[in-house]
Parts: sequence; C-alpha cells; structure tokens
Amino acid sequence: MRKFLLSLALAATVPTLALASDDSHSGHEMSSHEGMEGIHAEATVNSIDGNMANISHGPIAEIGWPAMTMDLPVLDGAEVGEIESGDDVMMMLEKGDDGMYAIRALLPKK
Repeated sequence: MRKFLLSLALAATVPTLALASDDSHSGHEMSSHEGMEGIHAEATVNSIDGNMANISHGPIAEIGWPAMTMDLPVLDGAEVGEIESGDDVMMMLEKGDDGMYAIRALLPKK
C-alpha cells in the first residue's frame, strides 16, 4: 500500500514539474552574444549562397525537428563570417512572425 501511495504521489507531481519547466523558458532557447535569442544546434554547412544555406543537422528537440538536410533562409544581417561548404558550425535559428525559422548566425564550431 505504501508503494502504491508513493507511486500515486509521484505520478501527480511529475506533470506539474513538466508544466513548470515549459513555463520557465525551458532553458533551450539561449541568448547568444549581443543579446540575441534563438534556437542553437550543431550543424554542417553543405552550401551557402547569398540568402540561402543548405544545412545538415541532428535532431532539434526544442522545435520538434528530426535530423535532416534542408535549405534554410539566411536573415539579412546574419552573423555568418568566413563559413564555407563543409564547415561544422553552431547554428542559431530565429523564428519569424510567420512562424518559420531562419538562420540568424552560423559560428565556427570550436
């Protein structure tokens, strides 16, 4: 009976903790330098041409994306620097007003 009550109490507490972590910005959206917020993920740049980049990345749980290769727009004024095809990078995505993600920064992975 004691184990049952403990299990019941734990089952009632876990959803509350999960909701609290969702309401507290979950820690997955991080601030980059210069105060920009976004979703950060490791990626490989397959190609970059003007305002479009072809990127391969692992799963990005924060936004429900599986691992994939995809074309992503590069925002005007994005921090891209000397990134070339084949470079491993830390990618920062920013969600636009339209609900779509675009690249805010591609920083060389150290």
